[in-house]
This record gives sequence, C-alpha cells and structure tokens, in this order.
Amino acid sequence: MRMKLLALLLLLVPVALVAEDAKLGIERYFDWEMVSSPQISPDGTQVVYGRRYPDKVNDKFESDLWIVGSDGSRNRFLGKGSDPVWSPDGKRLAYIAAGQPSGPQIFVRWLDAPGETQVTRLDRSPSNLSWSPDGMKLAFNMLVPPAEKMLTVKLPEKPTGAKWIDAPRVIGRLNYRSDGSGWNPDGFRHIFVVSGEGGTAKQVTSGDFQHDAPEWLDAKTLVFSGQRREDAEYLVRESDLYTATIGSPEIRALTDRRGPDNNPVVSPDGKRIAYTGYDYTTNTYEVTRLYVMNADGSDRRLLAGDLDRTPAQVKWAADGNGLYFVAEDRGSNNVWFVPAGGGAVRAITSGVQQLSLESVSRGGMLAGMMTTPHRPADVMVLDPRKSPSPRFLTAVHDDVLEGVTLGEVEELWYDSVGGMKVQGWLVKPPGFDPARKYPLILYIHGGPHTMYGVGFNFEFQNHAANDYVVLYTNPRGSTGYGAAFGNAINNNYPGQDYDDLVNGVDAALKRGYIDEKNLFVCGGSGGGVLTAWIIGHTDRFAAAVVMKPVINWYSFVGTTDGAGWYANFKKLPWEDPEEHLRRSPITHVGKVKTPTMLLTGELDLRTPMEQTEQYYRALKMQRVPTVMVRLADEYHGFNADGAVRHPSNRVQQILYLREWFGKYRR
Repeated sequence: MRMKLLALLLLLVPVALVAEDAKLGIERYFDWEMVSSPQISPDGTQVVYGRRYPDKVNDKFESDLWIVGSDGSRNRFLGKGSDPVWSPDGKRLAYIAAGQPSGPQIFVRWLDAPGETQVTRLDRSPSNLSWSPDGMKLAFNMLVPPAEKMLTVKLPEKPTGAKWIDAPRVIGRLNYRSDGSGWNPDGFRHIFVVSGEGGTAKQVTSGDFQHDAPEWLDAKTLVFSGQRREDAEYLVRESDLYTATIGSPEIRALTDRRGPDNNPVVSPDGKRIAYTGYDYTTNTYEVTRLYVMNADGSDRRLLAGDLDRTPAQVKWAADGNGLYFVAEDRGSNNVWFVPAGGGAVRAITSGVQQLSLESVSRGGMLAGMMTTPHRPADVMVLDPRKSPSPRFLTAVHDDVLEGVTLGEVEELWYDSVGGMKVQGWLVKPPGFDPARKYPLILYIHGGPHTMYGVGFNFEFQNHAANDYVVLYTNPRGSTGYGAAFGNAINNNYPGQDYDDLVNGVDAALKRGYIDEKNLFVCGGSGGGVLTAWIIGHTDRFAAAVVMKPVINWYSFVGTTDGAGWYANFKKLPWEDPEEHLRRSPITHVGKVKTPTMLLTGELDLRTPMEQTEQYYRALKMQRVPTVMVRLADEYHGFNADGAVRHPSNRVQQILYLREWFGKYRR
C-alpha cells in the first residue's frame, strides 16, 4: 500500500529529474580538450589544427597537432606541437614544439615523409611563424635582451666554492605598449629569419622597438606593426606599420598617424596591405577601422566605413578582390566581406554562433572555429562561393559530453537607465522547472571593453548543473554594440554600468523562478571591479566573489603592467586624485555588508595581488566576513580555459566560488 501511495505522490509532483551522472560534473574538466589555430592547406584539401588538453598527472596543459581532410575524413594525430603554418607549396608544416637544448623550438615536417626536422636551437621562445613566399625561409618573433645593462657593479672576489645568491635584476625601462597590453623590462621583441631547412637564426630588426608578427611582402621584405621608444625612459609611441629588408639595417615607416595601426595582411599578389587602426580621441573605446594601401604605404583608403563594429582576423580573398573578417555583434561573431576597391559590407554568415577566421586556401575556402550555446568550439570550414553555412570537421567534445544534459540558454533583453537596451542570457539548470525557485549567480565580464558571447561556457553550465541559474549580460561599455554603447562608460566607470547589471537581476526576477533571497554576484578583472562596486552600493546579494580586481585606481597605476593605457589619453592619478579615489571600490568599503571572497592569481601582473590585499584588509577591518584565495603559479587568465596554466586551478576557482555561495545560501 505504501509503495502505491509513493508512486501516486511522485506522479503528482511537477518536477523534472535529471540523473546526477547526466549532468556536467566538474570532474569532466580534466578530460576537456580545446581546438586552436585551424590552418587549411593551400590546395584546400586538409586542415591542421591544435588540441590543448589537461595532463592530469603533472597538472599542466599539453598541445598536440592533428590533421583532418576538409571533407571531415581521416581526422588523426600528427605530432606534438602548436601554432602550425603551411608552406606555400603545401608540402611542409612549420610549428613550435619542445626541443633541444631546451624549451620551445621551430620544427618542420614534410607531409609525404615520416619524421620531423628541428630547424632552430634557440635560448628564448619563438612565436608568430611565417613562411616566405618562395618557401625558403621562416620569419618569427623573439625577445632580445637590452644591448647594455642599466647599471654594473664589481663585487669583491668570491671565495672558492662560495654559493652566492643570484645577482639582482636592475630594471630601468618600462617598455609600455600604447594599447596597455603589457610590458617587458627584459628586452624588446624583434624579428628573426631562419632557413626552412635549419641553420642559424638571423636577427632582422634591432634597436628600441617592440615588433609584432611579421608578414612577407616578397622573398626579402617583411611588414609588421611595432612601437618605438620616444625617449630613453618610456615607450609610449603608438603602433605604426613598418617594413624591413633582410640584410639591411633600415626600418621604413609606412604609417604615422596619432593612433595605432596594427595587423598588416599582404594581398595574394604582394602589391597591397590591409590593416586595422583608428585615430586617438579622448574616448576610452574606439571602433577599429579597416584600411588598405599600396605596399609602399601610398593610397591609404578606408574600407567598411559603414560598419559600426571592429573588424578582426582580416584575411584576403583568394582572388585579391576583397577581404573577409570577423566582427562581434550582439553576442555573436560572424564572417563579413568587403570589396577591396570599396563598397558595401555584406554578411557572409549569420546566426546565434561565434566564429573565428584563421586561414584561407588558394581556392577560397575559409577555415576557423565555431561554437554555439550548447556546443564547445570545433574546427569548421566555409566555402562562401557555395554556401553561407559553416561545416564542422571535428567533434572533440562528443565523448566528454556523451549522455550529459546541458542547461537551456535563454536570451534576455531589458531596459536600463538613459534609455539603454541591454542584452543578457540566462543559463538554466538541466531539468529546469519553472515552478521552482532557483538561486541566481550574476556573473560579470572583465575588460570592461569586451563582450560576453553566445558560445559554450563550461563554468556556467557546471554552475547550472548544481542548480544555479546563471545571468550574464553585456552592460554599457561592452563591445559588439557600436561605438556609442562601448564608450558610454568614458569618465563614468564604474557608473551606470552598475544600473545595467542590477536592472538585469530585476529582469530575471520578473521571470518568477528566481529566489530573491539567494542572489549572488561575481566577476573577474573589470568584472571584479564592478562586483566590488556593487557590494559597496547595495546589500541585496547574499554573497560575492571578487576575482582579480582593481580596488584602488590611485595605487593601481603604479603596479600594473598595463599602465601604458594611461600614457596617451588619461589623466594620471596624481593629476586627478579626487576622481580616481571616487571611482575606487575601496572608497566605498565602509558600506559593504556582503560576505565576500577574494580570489586572485599569485603571479597576476595586470591586477596585482596588492589590490586584492588592500580590499581583504579593509573588509577585515570593517568586520565583513571575508576570505582571500591565492591561486599558486597563476597569472591574470586563471578563469579563461585558454589562458589558465594549471587545470586544477581552473577547477578550484569554480569550486571555491560555489563553496562560498553555498556557505551563505539562505
């Protein structure tokens, strides 16, 4: 009788059950793989790509090269390595792998023969490989130490057998990049060339320059973007485009605007260069524009001027008549085309998806990656002459996700202050029941000038699998919505982006299935800034996790590796102390009541640990429940799957965050 009553009760309860082993458990991250850098062969028949995966035993990531037919056939392991580049004739691959005497080296593999050739014996890491048009040489970047030491001292003679501590590092150069993306006091990134058959690498550029990825104009001439030092102490010159000839010390400037020019791409006939750039204003955000010019720098012309979005991953069409590129737009990334002679921009692909564009074959086939809300990134190809629909070549996650029920992802648009429309998404638990009340995690992106996309997100799905609804939004300041939206936080950050975020929570509450007593908030980098700002202005959240934040704008400029961002168009803190302190979360710490976890990588250079320590001390002095979690051997990218150094740290970041929320779940 009892069994019959139990069966009847179960039929009456409106709840969708999902087996625990059918959810996306955190342990699956250790089997996760990420594809990268798909390169299509010149003849369009094969695609070589990278696969990055966790080494569970040694707690690090490894990279392999795989190759697959452009029809999806014969997907197979090729060898250890990363960053592959096809030779112009399609018979060889250059790539980077661990070699002798130690560290990353350049290798070349013939596709019709077994084995590989190590072509360099470098003592520093190479990057950005590029074949010469005749297939004889490889160009690459490598760090070069300063020619002379800043200071030298002569120590007394060391006793026989003595073991003294390492000599001090004497740092006297900031080497800031004008885009604020970092600095390296140990030298400059220069361009080298080496024979494709191996030999001694020869340095092409020199001096107080920072050089980016080289492209070949012809068999002897290279084009690249770079920054030069304006004086003996400070590198603040914006990026310009330059050419250098092998065997000549001369470096010739092609552009000279007050603003950055970057990403040169040489046309198939070698006569034109496409590139991206913009003119500086007082804005913190600019939509980058696409240009084309002759190889000698003449006849510069703006393309795609009618598109209020930033072109990225620009590639010439095989016939040289136009350019393909990817642009962010309302959470999606799709492929666009613009004629090289000027004309209207047209979309090649469309839909709720995120595409990357990595390479183009001689026949015009495009290769890249694609991800959707429920499918992690896989290698895709696209032939725009035949179909606007990309075609997947790989399915590297099918085994890990086999039998897993993922949470539904729902798009959300809502109104905010100033008449602003804001886009967001809700990730719901598997087996979602609209009659239930679920706790909510508001997850804030960094940047702040970046964009949450519609692609698959392991962490959000894992939180949803643990019965949280995850809300992620693109508040004002985000990219992908045009110049006005992106620049709406200029001289107002944090500011009305706060309203965009809390209004998003209110919009989610109106859905009726969110437990208003169990609201949680978190974010990293710029999202850490806004999380700390939010809890200084409201106590509606049950708990918060502030990851790698800026807490004090005044002290931040003196410690971050990205302070070059200030050099061109921002007032320095000591020139405007009141505004810098007013916008600092630490100024409002006296109003914080929310239990707060702080989580930062020990090696973080962008938002250094001292920022986290300031907030931890202040919260403790205010008697706010708080803990500080310091991730060992991690830089700024610990919560990005492609940037985290140790798989266990990515897993711990997710688990510590949820443990803290669980501790204060009401």
